Amino acid sequence: MAIFPLVEANPLPEYRLHLRFADGTEGDVDLSHLAGRGVFEVWGSPGAFESVRIGDRGDLEWPGDVDLCADAFYLELTNQAPENVFPGLGETASHA
Repeated sequence: MAIFPLVEANPLPEYRLHLRFADGTEGDVDLSHLAGRGVFEVWGSPGAFESVRIGDRGDLEWPGDVDLCADAFYLELTNQAPENVFPGLGETASHA
């Protein structure tokens, strides 16, 4: 589960999404570089990209088992490094 859950995802023209997170962060992300490639070929079907929804774990989901984690988009919109947003990232685990 993301630290700042995704609460809204609205499709825009040209494979873009307007996203809003629980902390108020919002903005547009461009996914056009993915369209038509690999599993994202499904977006070429009429209405497929526009059927985006927020999944139970806060990820972006489309029909055909296509999903993307919203954390990367949060980082992009806030222009932050992962270690600044996710406490403990990069810490070395110790074993007993």
